[in-house]
Amino acid sequence: MNKGVFISTYGCQMNVNDTERMYSLLEMANYIPVATPEQAELIIINSCSVREKPVHKVSSEVGRYRKLKIKNPNLKIGVGGCVAQQEKQNLVDGNKLIDFVFGTDSIDQLPDLIQRSTGGEKKVVSAKFEHTKPYQIETLIRNPGTSTFVNIAKGCDNFCTFCVVPYTRGRERSRAMSELIKDINTLTARGVREVTLLGQNVNSYKSECGSNFSTLLKTLATDTDLARIRYTTSHPKDFNEDLIDIHVQYRQKVCDYIHLPVQSGNTEVLERMNRGYSREDYMRKVELIRKAIPGVTLSTDIIVGFPGETAEQFADTMSMVEQIRYDNIYAFTYSPRPFTKAARWEDPLTDDEKSDRLARLFELQRPISAELAADCAGQTYEVLIEEMKNDGRAFGRTSANRPVKFPYVGKVGDLVQVAISKARPLLLEGAQVEA
Repeated sequence: MNKGVFISTYGCQMNVNDTERMYSLLEMANYIPVATPEQAELIIINSCSVREKPVHKVSSEVGRYRKLKIKNPNLKIGVGGCVAQQEKQNLVDGNKLIDFVFGTDSIDQLPDLIQRSTGGEKKVVSAKFEHTKPYQIETLIRNPGTSTFVNIAKGCDNFCTFCVVPYTRGRERSRAMSELIKDINTLTARGVREVTLLGQNVNSYKSECGSNFSTLLKTLATDTDLARIRYTTSHPKDFNEDLIDIHVQYRQKVCDYIHLPVQSGNTEVLERMNRGYSREDYMRKVELIRKAIPGVTLSTDIIVGFPGETAEQFADTMSMVEQIRYDNIYAFTYSPRPFTKAARWEDPLTDDEKSDRLARLFELQRPISAELAADCAGQTYEVLIEEMKNDGRAFGRTSANRPVKFPYVGKVGDLVQVAISKARPLLLEGAQVEA
């Protein structure tokens, strides 16, 4: 008999993809997804440790399930993801409601861990890294739809001083290109038209055959039936002219959207962050990208209030945002993460000062995003249909990752030319242009 499983997911697209893998594995073990924790006989928290107080958030959510546990003593609660990898045994020792904990390298062991737990084993923990083994997984997606994610690498070797990823995802490992091509051919046979390649640093990808990220993109563009290829997240220090050339040569398939996290606009702060590039290096790469790919959409990540960041250094970040004019920014105030170098440094800024800087940054960015979106009005874009709405409109995205809605009679997966009549940062609207 099928049992219900509810997975609560936090964090990045890698975590979202991990949750999909969990559901696929559990489906093979006779668990079916349910909409609420109340319907579940198994609850999993897929945690994230990037933001502030992650362990507290896990404990708080587990606490909300106390009444469900009393009502159903057979209910099992597990914690996976980065907090599980970080805390391991501490989680089960510190919370009697948690039955099992599994790290980011232990997802494929999930059915066995649950069987051990339901069989009576107390406080099951599996959170070891397998650094020496090749990164070999099969992409598991229950209902991939038109657009889906594919992991190409995991872990990170950069050790940015603010980032916990090397400690929660392990050292960097890449999948074999031959396995990726096989997986993606299987997905296109199931109707997938677009993939987003995932990795902590996708552009440092290196297959065991020696192929790098540019070669992978070229191969996917030429040797598969994909209509579009996206990727995230790229590291500025590894973003080179070869990759820009691939965007240009295979522009019909490699999308005009690049997420290039800068983190700070000040070179001294970037050095303390151990980012491996200067403000000037980053600006040169953006200039090359914009010159080679007119109309490209650029987004970035920014940390505000890094330890020791002065008012002048923050002003450099503001001026960079003003000069580059990103389409979107994802910005956060700095908070210390366990194991990281920056967590040991003096942090003289108050939370109020950090929040004030963040508010000023968003205030600067909002009109830029609005102006760049407004420039889309009157333009015609090719849109890949991802969803048909009940109101007779289709939803999809342009190559530059701009969401679009328009009246359409057709099907998911169609590529349609759309003339834009109304443009806002979060949505374009228009009408189909007949061929």
